[in-house]
Amino acid sequence: MKMVAEYLECAHQFERMATHETDPKLKADFEDQALAYYKLAANRAREMKLSLPERKDTS
Repeated sequence: MKMVAEYLECAHQFERMATHETDPKLKADFEDQALAYYKLAANRAREMKLSLPERKDTS
C-alpha cells in the first residue's frame, strides 16, 4: 500500500509535466492525473488519521 508522500510525489510530477506541456489535451490529462493522485493521497491520509496541507490551486 502506498504512503501519502508517494501519492503526493506522483501528483507533483504530473503538475510539473502539465506546466511544461503545450498540447492543451495532454496538459488537461496531466492535470486530471495530478488531481487523481491528490485524491488518493487525501483518502490515504484519512485512513491513517493524518491531515494534508491545503492544495494550492494551479489553474
